[in-house]
This record gives sequence, structure tokens and C-alpha cells, in this order.
Amino acid sequence: MDFIDYYSILGVPKDASENDIKKAYRKLARKHHPDLNPNDKEAHSTFQKINEANEVLSDPENRKKYDKYGKDWKHADEYEKAAQAGQKQPFTYSHARHAGDMFEGGDFSDFFQSIFGAGAQGRQYSSRRPAGLKGQDYKTELHLELRDVYKTHKRTLDINGKKIRITIPAGIENGQTIKIKGHGGPGINGGQHGDLYITFHILSDHEFKRVKNNLYKTADIDLFTAVLGGEILIDTLDGKVKLKIKPETQNASRVKLKGKGFPVYKQAGKFGDLYVTYNIKMPIKLNKKQKELFTELSEIK
Repeated sequence: MDFIDYYSILGVPKDASENDIKKAYRKLARKHHPDLNPNDKEAHSTFQKINEANEVLSDPENRKKYDKYGKDWKHADEYEKAAQAGQKQPFTYSHARHAGDMFEGGDFSDFFQSIFGAGAQGRQYSSRRPAGLKGQDYKTELHLELRDVYKTHKRTLDINGKKIRITIPAGIENGQTIKIKGHGGPGINGGQHGDLYITFHILSDHEFKRVKNNLYKTADIDLFTAVLGGEILIDTLDGKVKLKIKPETQNASRVKLKGKGFPVYKQAGKFGDLYVTYNIKMPIKLNKKQKELFTELSEIK
């Protein structure tokens, strides 16, 4: 396995803060997301590399191992245990590099001999393989539109070259993280697979603002409807709804449509409310007759 410079992939220095790494990842993930680059064949591969770099550098423990052991960072725990067992001989990075080769295709007895010498063959630990260890947990981010999470749906993700089909529940919130058990890295020496953690980022919608399970939007009405009353049609995430406008409706007044908001996470059939704020549009380009009528109204007042 060749060394991959995760810092270069994200375009950050080695002393970058967690916040700098997060910002760099989000910027690159949005730029190279396959859904936003359907005609770019390299976008998928680039997006994978960005996710892999983020999985390592955004986790303090993984980043520490990566900085210390380079491409062999996934075997850091084995190296540390071996170093503690072999107190008579220092455990160096060169040993770690050799150990990485042994773990991938060699024999553990050869590995321990390379560290402790041939005499180690007779020691108790020389013939014992380490107990099975759980594989690496994977972390990734998924950017979705607000309307994407209005209904439960399935989506296929590509995690390290493996396609995983997941169900995204309706009502999932921005910043929420879910765990997909057993879809992380493979276990070591028969250990169980790691888990996959997905953090959701819900993009802002141009029409609706979401606050918890409630939605907010603005509806334009003309001056005459506001004064005399009438009806308008508005869009909701569940279709169009007809609203009755009361006479003498004031600008910025608000009405509540019960149950027309966002679905409550994992509570089937339960929804928040939709709040509609009226924006009264003043008439423009009045003709002569209309101006005369407004003048008459002003004189009556």
C-alpha cells in the first residue's frame, strides 16, 4: 500500500486545526460531489479520496496514528502492543514499516523475530497471535436537500469502493449522525468489522426555512386581496393548499397550517406545523383611472 498524503488531498497544513479540516472537507465535498458533477468521470474518484482523508484526519486518534506511522497507521495498536511486550529492544518506525509488511502477507513469528531476535521464538508471546480486533470505524458526510429528507427513501453510497444501500428516515436533522453497524473496515485476526458513521448536512431551501419540525415560508398577496379578502394557492412540501385571506389582512401577519410542517424523525404520521407570513405587494404602474380612485379614497379618509 502506497503512502497517501491526506493533508495534501484536503489542501491543509499538517498543523491544521480540526475546524480547518472540517471546513476544507465540506468545501471540497460539495465541489466534487458526484450528484453535482454527473458528467465528470473523475468526480467520483476524487470524492472518495476526499472522504477517506476526512475519515482519518477528522478523528483525533486516527490522525495521531497516521502522523506517527504513515501508511501503516491502521496497525498502530498492534505495533504499540508489540513495543510494550519487547521492552529489551526499542520499537522504531523502521520496525513498524516491516511489521506492516508482515501483517499483510507474512507470518507473525517472523515479525516478532525481526523485533526481538531469534531468541524470542521460545518466549510465551512468540507463538501467540493477538486476539481479534475490531476494524476501523469509517466516518463520512452526506449532503442532502431539505426536500430529500421530507420522505423516507433509500440511497446507495460508495464507501472505499464498496456500494452500500441505506435507508434515510424522513425528518432526519441537520448535523445528525447515524451508525450503520458492520460497514466499517475489516477486522484484524478474525475481529468484527468496524462501523460506518454518517453525518447529515441538510442544505438550505430557497422557499422553506426549517426550525426543528416546523416550517416557515412567505406568501405574497396583492393589496386588493389584503383589503377586501379572498383566496390564494400556496405550495407546501405535500402539494398545494388553498388559503382564505381575511379582509383587512395586515402586512407581515402570520397564519399556522397545522400538520403541514416537517415529519418528526421516526414517528410515523406525526408532523410539525407550517407558518405562512403574508407579504403585501403594493400596486405599481397605476393607470390614470386607478390613481383617481386612490385619490378619492384618500380624500374620504
